[in-house]
Amino acid sequence: MSNRYDQAAEKERRLGIWEKYLSLWVVLCIGAGIGLGEVFPQISNVLGDLTIANVSIPVAVCLFLMIYPIMVQIDFSQVVKAARTPKPIMATLVANWVVKPFTMAFFAWLFMGVVFKGVLSPDIAQSYRAGMILLGVAPCTAMVLVWSYLAGGNMGHTLVMTAINSLSMVVLYAPLAQFLLGISGIIIPWATIAFSVAIYICLPLLFGYFTRRWAVKQKGIEWFEAKFVPPLRTVSIVALLITLVVLFSLQGSVITQLPAAVGMIAIGIFCNILLVFVLTYIASKFIHLSYEDAAPTAIIAGSNHFEVAVAVATTVFGLSSGAVLATVVGVLTEVPFMLFLVWLCRKTRVLFYNPALVGIKPDKY
Repeated sequence: MSNRYDQAAEKERRLGIWEKYLSLWVVLCIGAGIGLGEVFPQISNVLGDLTIANVSIPVAVCLFLMIYPIMVQIDFSQVVKAARTPKPIMATLVANWVVKPFTMAFFAWLFMGVVFKGVLSPDIAQSYRAGMILLGVAPCTAMVLVWSYLAGGNMGHTLVMTAINSLSMVVLYAPLAQFLLGISGIIIPWATIAFSVAIYICLPLLFGYFTRRWAVKQKGIEWFEAKFVPPLRTVSIVALLITLVVLFSLQGSVITQLPAAVGMIAIGIFCNILLVFVLTYIASKFIHLSYEDAAPTAIIAGSNHFEVAVAVATTVFGLSSGAVLATVVGVLTEVPFMLFLVWLCRKTRVLFYNPALVGIKPDKY
């Protein structure tokens, strides 16, 4: 127990300027992306046309550069151990497929059908509800590897659960979306799911595995951790910031054109993310998970696979529909919302440690 805490504390002390002031860089990059899209709209048009299977190539490249440095740091022997641990896996699956889709459907109805009933027309409200539901049914994206890493979570567990969610989505997404939306004949872009899994998980996993294996064999584990890994941490954070600029140059104009609608949708999405996160985090405590397992379990439960949600909404409802707008709001708010969850995890990790065991007063955490 003390070793886990010591590692977490040492890791926090080693945070560089990019990680320590990440919130500031996020705000600046969001502003830069919106400004870039407004001043040079032709740039967003060019970037928007660079897609394969409805997945943005620039975003895919940025996400690869975000995920690869994290994959390199994974001790893959821990992945095997994580796969053999049923409690965090079951907690994540229950949160993603039994809880979150239905709570999102509830919040979509509550805010679009009750709270903002007098502001929105019935058709627009229904369209926004559909997009929010499509977002809630899609469990986590590969970006949770970044959030888990920043929270000090078990990366082996995060990797296993991201892979399991990607596979389960192929089977469960369509019937659950059909049930909650009450529509028939929903079309799932299988190519989008396959391409997303390949780019966001499989490719960086393979590169990370063979890079780590080669580096440790050639130079040893101490050189690998002291010299090879630190620069890659910076690469991951910088790639995250570039991703923000790209995303907000593509979609940020929505904020300036329809700020009220964005705010209404974002409130519902945030309430659902926070509720599912808190429920899963508390459940993790009750089933005696360590902080390193509880943090990614709750973060994965709160995250959404916005790429698939946007693609499905576009396919089913059309590019100019309110459903697509709702999923785009999910894109715009994913990073700040998830960074807030990371902050919550780091601030509350004391709940998962026993001060008597580590010999440190609680206020030292």
